[in-house]
Amino acid sequence: MEMIKSYKDLKVHQAAFSLAMELCWLTRKFPKEEIHSLRSQVVRCSRTVSANISEGWAKREYEAVFKQQLINALGSNAETENWLNYAIECKYIEQSVFERVLKQNDEIGKMLTKLHKNWTTYEK
Repeated sequence: MEMIKSYKDLKVHQAAFSLAMELCWLTRKFPKEEIHSLRSQVVRCSRTVSANISEGWAKREYEAVFKQQLINALGSNAETENWLNYAIECKYIEQSVFERVLKQNDEIGKMLTKLHKNWTTYEK
């Protein structure tokens, strides 16, 4: 088993960061009138997933606090799915792209749930 020295070593953080970057580029194709609404929402909530993981990592000595940050990340993960549903309904993304990023988002949610369930207090 690999030693986790940083939040950047967590596979879930890597996946969340990668998806957020992909969605940042993907949403640049949205209509200009969506810049401050749908595009902003998709980018913001997808970025918040990895941000919550990194913030939780900084507080990992306190198990309940770290786990709360993972719950917050799960909330942002669900919000990302919601906004992606708007994007497909508005026909701003293709069905194949929607299915791929939705699958990635779902996997991140599963990873967050598993980490939350299996996390034990950080030992110094």
